[in-house]
Amino acid sequence: MLPKPQALADTLAAGRYLPEYHEAKGDHDFFACCRSPEISSTLTLQPIDRYDGLLDAAIIFSDILVIPQAMGMTVEMLDGKGPHFPKPLKSPADKQYEELLSRHVDVEQELDYVYKAITMTRHKLKGRVPLFGFCGAPWTLLCYMVEGGGSKMFVQSKTWVYRFPEESKKMLQKIALLCVQYLALQVKAGAQIIQVFDSWAAELSPNAFKTFSLPYLRYISKELPEHLHAMGLEPVPMVVFAKGAWYALDELCDSGYQVVGLDWLQDPAQAVKIANDRVVLQGNMDPGVLYGGKKAIAAEVQDMIWGFGGGKLGWVANLGHGKDLLFKIHGYTNADRRTRCSARSRPRKSQVLLPRDTSHYGWN
Repeated sequence: MLPKPQALADTLAAGRYLPEYHEAKGDHDFFACCRSPEISSTLTLQPIDRYDGLLDAAIIFSDILVIPQAMGMTVEMLDGKGPHFPKPLKSPADKQYEELLSRHVDVEQELDYVYKAITMTRHKLKGRVPLFGFCGAPWTLLCYMVEGGGSKMFVQSKTWVYRFPEESKKMLQKIALLCVQYLALQVKAGAQIIQVFDSWAAELSPNAFKTFSLPYLRYISKELPEHLHAMGLEPVPMVVFAKGAWYALDELCDSGYQVVGLDWLQDPAQAVKIANDRVVLQGNMDPGVLYGGKKAIAAEVQDMIWGFGGGKLGWVANLGHGKDLLFKIHGYTNADRRTRCSARSRPRKSQVLLPRDTSHYGWN
């Protein structure tokens, strides 16, 4: 038996791998589920209810691509393919580029369904666990907007940043501004901690990351607390997850976030040395280990615990990325629930602490 957990979170807690997800989803398409506060809230709570007492946080069921939708772009979720933009950005000469830059986006109105889902979920949670809000990082959102969906080569993304660097920066800044507004409204609705997902960070070289991703991640971390203060709200802990950007861990630890997420390509012990108590680390078990069965999972968890300091440091145990939809949970829901992961921590300067008294926000 591994030690009892102190901080175990599921990066994709609203999991499409659960059978009850498909029951609740019914005939609704993916984005219809996101736009329905009731369905979104139900899907968010499913892992919390199934693994009662074993998960220490929930994350609202939504998608990073709601921001491009709010900007006026059409985004579809195609079965077997994933997100699809029928009309991606082709070049700065594309009239859509200027339209997107100049268009006023009412983030409060366009994404009202997300805020309603968050408030509804906070009421249903009744304080059992804190609730994450999130958004996609500007670089990752730009990739989708110009590629028209997922990509293996990222030809269009590289064309944009290397052939049209200034035009790319203008769009990245526009997206970053919308991210700040969106996250602030999520906090107002009840999100207690927020995470920024830079899913395609690994597609940038170290120098390109410093130019086309890091400045906009820093913009969000700097502007969000100020935005919240102007709204009369207290700041919340902020998490950044730049998948594959192992080379930028030192910079990410100084990027203004309280928590830095790690994927499974990062050595935990090395990451602890680099972080040097500046931030709380989150991660980073390879989700592929879940295919290996209980014995493999327990061994990997134990290695992860010792890699992060034997479980005695401030650390959030997590997978290094989301679970594949091919993952089957059969056999992992009863006796295997007892498999524990330790992130036992002594309070310290960089410990992430969530407010316990939130009654004045009206969420409880």
